[in-house]
Amino acid sequence: MDTRSANSSVIRASILLGLFIGLTGILGFPYGTSAANLLEIAELIAHPEQYDHQDVVVSGKVTNVQLATNRQGQPAYGFLLKDQAGTLKVVSLGQAEIREGDQVIVEGVFSRLRQAGRAIVYNEIKALSVKPMNRLNPDLVG
Repeated sequence: MDTRSANSSVIRASILLGLFIGLTGILGFPYGTSAANLLEIAELIAHPEQYDHQDVVVSGKVTNVQLATNRQGQPAYGFLLKDQAGTLKVVSLGQAEIREGDQVIVEGVFSRLRQAGRAIVYNEIKALSVKPMNRLNPDLVG
């Protein structure tokens, strides 16, 4: 990695951290989330056993949004959360308030593996909160 690329990565991380710090108060994250809790996707993928069944906060880009209904008939959705280092699967109950390409902050419970019928799902977050970072909330604009 050359110096320009490394500096660019540091600048992007600093901007995301700054946005996260500013947005935590505005968006009202539950459970006392702070910027100190923000993890890199690479960290979760590299040490899944350390974070298994733990509350985590990550940020990244939304891809492959899929709408569904759970067994109780409630709306649900899933998507892939990507950054430059890796990809996680995110699932959540409720209506999806995100779109393809959104940059989001996800707070939820990480599972290194989950049995889904005959399939095993690795590196998944059951989201408690999914907040878009790149769209302004019209209620906050005066």
